[in-house]
Amino acid sequence: MTGDRQQPRGRRLSSWTTRRWLRVGVAASLVVLTLLGATGAWVLGRSQSISNNLTDVRSPSLSTAFRLETALVNQETGIRGYGLTGMPDFLAPYRQGLADQDAHTRSLRGLLHGDTARLHDLKSVQEAVDRWQTGIAEPIAAAPSGSPSEVAAERLVTGKGAFDDVRAALANQQERLRADRVKARADLQSTVTLRNWVFGAIALLIVVLAALVFEGLRRGINRPLEILGADARIVSAGDFDHPITPTGPADLRHLSGEIESMRRRLVRELAFTEEARLRLNAQAADLQRSNAELEQFAYVASHDLQEPLRKVSSFTQLLQRRYGGQLDERADQYIDFAVDGANRMQTLISDLLNFSRVGRVHNAHQNIDLDKTLKETLSALSVAVEETGATITHDPLPELVADPSQMAMLWQNLIGNAVKFRRPDTTPKIHITAAQEAGLWRFTVTDNGIGIPPEYADKIFVIFQRLHTKDTYSGSGIGLAMCKKIVEFHGGTITIDPDYRDGARITFTLAPAPPQIPGPPVAPEAMRPEAEQAR
Repeated sequence: MTGDRQQPRGRRLSSWTTRRWLRVGVAASLVVLTLLGATGAWVLGRSQSISNNLTDVRSPSLSTAFRLETALVNQETGIRGYGLTGMPDFLAPYRQGLADQDAHTRSLRGLLHGDTARLHDLKSVQEAVDRWQTGIAEPIAAAPSGSPSEVAAERLVTGKGAFDDVRAALANQQERLRADRVKARADLQSTVTLRNWVFGAIALLIVVLAALVFEGLRRGINRPLEILGADARIVSAGDFDHPITPTGPADLRHLSGEIESMRRRLVRELAFTEEARLRLNAQAADLQRSNAELEQFAYVASHDLQEPLRKVSSFTQLLQRRYGGQLDERADQYIDFAVDGANRMQTLISDLLNFSRVGRVHNAHQNIDLDKTLKETLSALSVAVEETGATITHDPLPELVADPSQMAMLWQNLIGNAVKFRRPDTTPKIHITAAQEAGLWRFTVTDNGIGIPPEYADKIFVIFQRLHTKDTYSGSGIGLAMCKKIVEFHGGTITIDPDYRDGARITFTLAPAPPQIPGPPVAPEAMRPEAEQAR
C-alpha cells in the first residue's frame, strides 16, 4: 500500500516543470526566511526591552532609592543635632533632606510606574517616613531654638525606633530593587545568549538554504542542460544515431523529447536523402554515359555522313550541269530538288557536327579579349552586314577565360540571327552591352528586327526548332541551341527578355573563368570504330 501511495506522488512530482519547481522553492525559501526574520526580530525586541528596563528603570530605581535613603539620613542627622543643641544651623540639612526626599519620591514613582510590588514598597517607606516625621521630626523642628529642650531629648530617644522602621523599610525596598536588577541582568544575559543562538541558527539555515537552492538548480536545471548539450554536440558532430536522453523537470524532458523527435526525423530524412543521392548518382552516371554515347554517335554519324553526302551532292550537281535543259521541265525540277536537299543536308550535318563538338572537341580555354573576338566575327559577317546596311554598336567588352572558337561561334550566331531576322524595309540596328553583376558578366544583344513572341522563349533554344519555314528564313534551327550550349559550358545562362517589344533582346551571362576545365579533347579517330580506322 505504501508503494501504491508513493508512486502517484512520484508521478506528480515528475510532472512539475522548472517554473513550478522554482515557484515552490522560492515560496518555501520566503516562508523560512520570514519565520527566521520574525524570530530574529522577536529576540532583538526582547533583548532591547530587557536592556531598556535594566538601564532606564531598574538601575535608576536602585540609585534613586539610595539617594532617598541619603536624604532621610540627612533629615535624621539634622533633627538629632537640632534636638541636642537647639542650634538652627542643624535644621538646614533637615530642610534640604525634605526637598530631596520629595524629588526622589516623585522620581521613584515615575520609574516604578506600573510595578505594583515596588510601588507598594515605596508606599511602605513613605508611611514609615511619615510616622517618623509626624511623631518626631516635625515637633522637634517646631521647638524654639537657642537651647535643647527636655521634650526634644525625650522624642529623640523614642524617635530612634521610628527611624529604625524607616531604615528597615528602605533596606527592604533596596533589597527588592537590587533583586529586580539582578534578575533583569540575568534575563538580559539569557536573552543575549538566545539571540546569539538564534542568529547563528539563522546564518546556518541561510547557508543550508543557499546550498539546497544551488544543488537543486544544479541537479534540476544545470545538469539536465549539460546532458542535453552533450547529446546535442554528439549529434551535431555527425553521430545521428546517438539518442537524446530526457532528464530533469517536465519541461526540460519535453524539450529533450522534441529534440529527439527532430533527430529521428533528421535520421529518416538523411536516410531518404542518401538513398535519393545514390539513385541520382546512378542516374547521373547513366545519363552522362548516355550523353557521351549520343555525342559520339552524333559526331560519328555526322562525320561519316559527310563523304556519301558529298558524293550525292557532287553527282546531283554534275547531273544538273550536264543534263540541265535536255530533259523535260519536271526532270529539271526533280534535279533541283535533289541538289537543294543535298546542300541543305550537308549544311545541317555540318551544323550538327559543330554542335556536338561544343564542350568536347573545342576546349582551348585561354584569356581572350571579347572586343577582338567581336571584331573578327563582324569581319566574317561583313558581306551580310554590307548587304543589309546593318549598324552594329557595342559597349566596351571585358576579357574572359574562355574558348576563342566557341566565343566566335556565339557572336556569329547571335549577330547573324539579328541581321537575318530583320524587318522588311528597315535597316538593322544591333547594340551589345556588357555589365558585371554578382560575380558574372551579363551581356545583351538587342536588335530592331521581327522579335520573338514570349511564348516561344524556351522553344527557340531547342535544337532543330524553327519559328518560320525554310522558304521564309533559311537556317538549320541549331544556332540558338548551340549558343545555349556554349553559354552553359562557360558557367552562364541565356534567355530572352520578354518585356522588350521593339525587336529581340537576348540576355546571357558568362563567368570570368570557366567553372571547371574539362579533360583533353578526344580525337575524332578515337571515337570511330576500329574497322573504320583500319579502312
